[in-house]
Amino acid sequence: MLLLGGIVLLSFFFNENMVISQWFLRKEQSDKAELWLLKIKDYEKELNKGQWGYYNLLIGLVESRKAPLKSEKYFKKSLQLGMKMSHNVALAKISLAGISMAKRNKREAQMYLSEATKDDKNKLLTDQIKMMKAQMAQMDKQQVVRGGYRQF
Repeated sequence: MLLLGGIVLLSFFFNENMVISQWFLRKEQSDKAELWLLKIKDYEKELNKGQWGYYNLLIGLVESRKAPLKSEKYFKKSLQLGMKMSHNVALAKISLAGISMAKRNKREAQMYLSEATKDDKNKLLTDQIKMMKAQMAQMDKQQVVRGGYRQF
């Protein structure tokens, strides 16, 4: 009886489709996660206002595995709508930094990475931030080689 009451209470505060899609994303099964997210037809009517940002974050994560440059709008929308957990805000900013790096926009990527470092208060994403900074340093080295500097 207590378990049943807990499930009802959990489904009131968290949409079950989003919880299940999050579970599939952790299992690296983005196609199944997308199927569960697509069951939410109109997120503004079906979800609490506090969940709208998380919904767009999950859609952005699923979309980034298929077409990374198309997922930018979902990450920006999730930041605009707001999220309560700072590590999720940092995750969205890291994703935007990766998209900016793919577009060769170093200044914007650095801005997103510095903001993500500030938002990652629990240091859950420090490894990813370090990896992104290392990739940015590699990007600088590649530009020097491509830039036509003579190598003797």
